[in-house]
Order: sequence, then structure tokens, then C-alpha cells
Amino acid sequence: MNKQEVELLSREIEMLMAERARLLKVVGAAAVLVANTDAGALPEAALDAAETLSEALNALREETLKDALDSVRAGVE
Repeated sequence: MNKQEVELLSREIEMLMAERARLLKVVGAAAVLVANTDAGALPEAALDAAETLSEALNALREETLKDALDSVRAGVE
């Protein structure tokens, strides 16, 4: 690889890492929201979306979910 290719890859990695950090914050906030939401209090129209979100969060690797919660400084109880 030449110097230009290395620099291009380095910038791409930096962009991907920044995007990962932003996505972890979204996931962390979503996890906190789900954990603190009483499904019985949700309007009927929101139940499907809440269930889909909950399933998506449950499908994450434990390490990823921990990173997400750490990104919003939330503890796992």
C-alpha cells in the first residue's frame, strides 16, 4: 500500500469509529428507555415499535450492549 492509500484507510477508519460511537449512544439511550418503560402504559400504536426495539436490543452481543450503556453512563441493574 502506498502512503495515500494508508491515509485514505486511516480516515475511513476514523469515520467508522465516530459513527460507531454515535450509534452506541443511540442504542444505549434506547436500552435505558426500554428498561424504564411500562409496556402497559404505552399506547396501542406504540407497542409494535417497542417490541421490535426490545427484540433488536436483546439480539445484540452482551459486550456491545454494555458499550452502549457505558456510552450513556447507564448501569445494568
